[in-house]
Amino acid sequence: MISDILVNGLIAGGMYAMLAVGFALIFSVAGIVNIAHTGFYMIAAFLIFIATKYLHQSLLLASLSGVLFTIILGIICFKVLFDRVKEHVNTVMIMSIALVILFQEVLLLIFGGSFQGMDPFFAGFVEILGTRATIQHLSALLVIGLVIIGLWLWLYKTRIGSAIRAVSQDTETANLMGINVSHISLLVMAVSVGLAGIAGAVMGPIYMISPVMWLQPIVIVLASVVLGGLGSIGGAVIGAFILGYVETLAVFLIPGGSFLGGAVSLCIMILVLLIRPEGLFGIFFEEERL
Repeated sequence: MISDILVNGLIAGGMYAMLAVGFALIFSVAGIVNIAHTGFYMIAAFLIFIATKYLHQSLLLASLSGVLFTIILGIICFKVLFDRVKEHVNTVMIMSIALVILFQEVLLLIFGGSFQGMDPFFAGFVEILGTRATIQHLSALLVIGLVIIGLWLWLYKTRIGSAIRAVSQDTETANLMGINVSHISLLVMAVSVGLAGIAGAVMGPIYMISPVMWLQPIVIVLASVVLGGLGSIGGAVIGAFILGYVETLAVFLIPGGSFLGGAVSLCIMILVLLIRPEGLFGIFFEEERL
């Protein structure tokens, strides 16, 4: 059981980390609380499903095109909806909720409420610590790790990454120094949605997909970002892995735990915030972001 918990917690934490990083990134830079973030994760998974089942594309080609179309959709939503009202946090949040419900209802009309399955990239199993893990799970974890490392290098080792961090720390000063804040916000939105799309591509073949698959991850993503500390990308990753293991422990150790994972994660978040209101790696001042 211990090895099962270790392996499954790592996989769940990796998926939540990918989603949490994208959510935290657009919040840090543009101040957007994008509740529709996991909706783009769902859209990417369904686009890949459509491309493989109905258009008979290979899974790799379908994944690339699915992520690309998801990014385009995210950019359109940002320009048409969020960018116009981004100064009003509550309006943006309500708009994002309406958007993800629209995604859900459209998919329900097309596919109904049934669950759909996707073929895996890789078949077969390997033994890890006496536990059988699918190659698909391990490859998904590898992709997630490489993407998160690549994102960190991009943010901290490139000029565009420095510009993004400058905007996240002080928008007005960055604008005065010649940084195009609007272009940076658009770029970050594309990256954020792209991360959600990649998560949908690698996790879609592992989990069953449905028009309500966005609901459960958004609870964990919000809890991860708040637990790690608003404005902290590294904190979001660590918070995601903590809650991934908490959810896995609940599934393995509590009767009916598969229905309690979100509730247990939220309880952990509340307990931490009572002790440390800014989160584990949170910030007290806006200039400390990223």
